[in-house]
Amino acid sequence: MKQRFLHIWLIFFIIIFSIFPTLQVHAEKNAEVKNVIFMIPDGFSASYATNYRLYKGKEAVWDTMLVGMHRTYSANTPVTDSAAAATAMATGFKTNNGMISIAPDGKKIKTILEVAKEARKGTGLVATSTITYATPAAFGAHVISRKDESEIAVQYLDNEIDVLLGGGKTYFTSLLESGKQKGYEIVTNKTELSNVKMPQKLLGLFAIEGMVPELDRHLTSEPSLEEMTKVALKMLNQNKAGFFLMVEGSQIDWAGHDNDPAWAMKDIEAFEKAVEIAVDFAKKDKNTLVVIAGDHDNGGMSVGAYDKYDAKLDVLRKVKSSGRYMEMQLDKNRSNAKEILKKHAGIDLTKAEVKRIEQADKPVIAINRIVSERALIGWTTSQHTGVDIPVYAFGPGSELFKGLHDNTDLPKMMAKVMGVNFP
Repeated sequence: MKQRFLHIWLIFFIIIFSIFPTLQVHAEKNAEVKNVIFMIPDGFSASYATNYRLYKGKEAVWDTMLVGMHRTYSANTPVTDSAAAATAMATGFKTNNGMISIAPDGKKIKTILEVAKEARKGTGLVATSTITYATPAAFGAHVISRKDESEIAVQYLDNEIDVLLGGGKTYFTSLLESGKQKGYEIVTNKTELSNVKMPQKLLGLFAIEGMVPELDRHLTSEPSLEEMTKVALKMLNQNKAGFFLMVEGSQIDWAGHDNDPAWAMKDIEAFEKAVEIAVDFAKKDKNTLVVIAGDHDNGGMSVGAYDKYDAKLDVLRKVKSSGRYMEMQLDKNRSNAKEILKKHAGIDLTKAEVKRIEQADKPVIAINRIVSERALIGWTTSQHTGVDIPVYAFGPGSELFKGLHDNTDLPKMMAKVMGVNFP
């Protein structure tokens, strides 16, 4: 009898422990989502993801979080710019290229950041461009033209976004005293940022215009995207109601415009470090959703090129400076091109390649094309393309992002998991 009783209890415990993981997963899916961290690698597509995996030599942190894709077209063209793409990702509505969170008919459209603020959540924007550039602007401002960065800066401070970190000092010069009166602590370099004592509001302006490429950051006192993300999360986590934070790896896009593969890979690496900070935060917090999605592709980058079934991304690991920086090191006649490419890219130029740089209308393009050829990376354009973009998600609510979506679906799903009212 006793043996039979023990046998029954043993079966009971086996059943309970076999379903426990399922119960745990279900609980995590239905956990309260107080915080959303939206991370945008600007200009990033599947080809960038593949080349970065080859460059790194192993999977990126987001590879296991791939859940779907999204379409990027704008209201007036199949190929979007960053303003229209970010507007869709911030408001859930399509607009024309160049417009910032304003519909084609001129009406302002409420953003996911503004809705989070109405719910008394903390709000933040982090970017390596000017903080007033198209992508961050779409979450915190409304202007007809993305070029109106001075007005965007005014709207940020009027809306009292809690954390603003990036470049763009020039657009805040006349606003700094007003910012201090509104309670912003203002920091201008890496050391000041690391010494912040957790004020209620923080404005970090680390460059006159955009910040430098990650390849060249060691030449400056600018913080990394990882460091800015870490401080932003500490700041916003003070809000008991939760927060919405947008973090942009802005210069992946700029590298695409320059067709600079080494700059692109290094800035993706910097973005990945910021993602790791966000995911670690979400793992510990248990009620934070992390969403990662580029806004569009840039450059039409290929994996392999020049009639060869191969890719040599290891070439890019030897590159120590951006093409723009290497161009700046050329002398007046560009007679030192061979020395510059050897020093900064580990490349021994042929006589024909030296001549290409010496005779080029834009030496930076010639330099970047030579580096791309060595790495077997091709480019179809120096502008955006209209391909679909990968979507990655981690944390409670991530299952909503499975499948092929429109970019306008992303903020709607974020609002749903946060439980906030969205138009």
